[in-house]
Amino acid sequence: MANENLNVKDLEGIAASDSERIADEIAIEDTEQVAEAEAVRAEAEAAEDAAASARAREAADDETVEGVTPIIFLDDISVTFKTRTGSLFNPNRVKAVQHLSLKLNPGETIGIVGESGCGKSTTANVMCGLQQPTEGRVFFKGEDVTKRSAAQRKLIGRVISVVFQDPATALNARMSIREQLLDPMNVHAVGSSADREKRVHELIGMVGLPESVLDALPGQLSGGQRQRVAIARALSLSPDAIIADEPTSALDVSVRAQILNLLMDLKHELGLSMVFISHDIQTVRYISDRIVVMNKGTAVERGRAKDVFENPQDDYTKLLLGAAPSLLHPDLGK
Repeated sequence: MANENLNVKDLEGIAASDSERIADEIAIEDTEQVAEAEAVRAEAEAAEDAAASARAREAADDETVEGVTPIIFLDDISVTFKTRTGSLFNPNRVKAVQHLSLKLNPGETIGIVGESGCGKSTTANVMCGLQQPTEGRVFFKGEDVTKRSAAQRKLIGRVISVVFQDPATALNARMSIREQLLDPMNVHAVGSSADREKRVHELIGMVGLPESVLDALPGQLSGGQRQRVAIARALSLSPDAIIADEPTSALDVSVRAQILNLLMDLKHELGLSMVFISHDIQTVRYISDRIVVMNKGTAVERGRAKDVFENPQDDYTKLLLGAAPSLLHPDLGK
């Protein structure tokens, strides 16, 4: 009976040992399969990234004008942000811009359009130096300024100006309009004191405001007047290019049309280059020579404004066109 019990215990031990060995083998196989799947996925993502980079550079090559150096050239840039979710050592990441190549040539206006969160403003921030790309390079008049020095920042700040979305927060509430227009010229030491004062009067007339507003504070002006002041300040250093990040979205429809007309007039009179960013594709159509449609951080379609509107290729572009009926006259922008 004892031998029988011993044999049963031995058999139970052998069975348990075999079960543990089989479980270990299964775990090893599962780990190997997971590692293999991760390797395949990483290889597929790398191939997809390489293809996206090639497409982006090819699209940028199509925008090249022979003998002309672009004012700004984004060469296959990507911007990735870390979020507050995920673990401490492995936080979740958001790909705001993925493999975007773009050239802004002298005298042209590029419209960037897409829904909120598609990467429009992040692209603008990279252009003007407020955001450094995670990958890719940024060129300013042929010079690599991806990691810019203080001297390069000052030079670019003089040649590229920005008009922000909300003039109420873009302007200093405690500075008079005269002081706001003088400030960029003081920072860059442009001309004499008399020259700067003369320039202030030129700017306020250029944007269609009376000289009486020079002694007013921003809070004493309407939204449209504040945006005109913001545009005048952007022009104070006679820049080569202006980046307008949704400059009309905070304005009434009638005031919006006035600001668009002002930007168009300034573009033709001064020969400005412009990057116009908006979620309203019809507004972008009115002011732009070329249009870039962005969705989920990538440029899904680009081309001349007329071509994009008359013959859209991407489903997302067609969706935008169908969702945004024009409030502008059909002959405007032709």
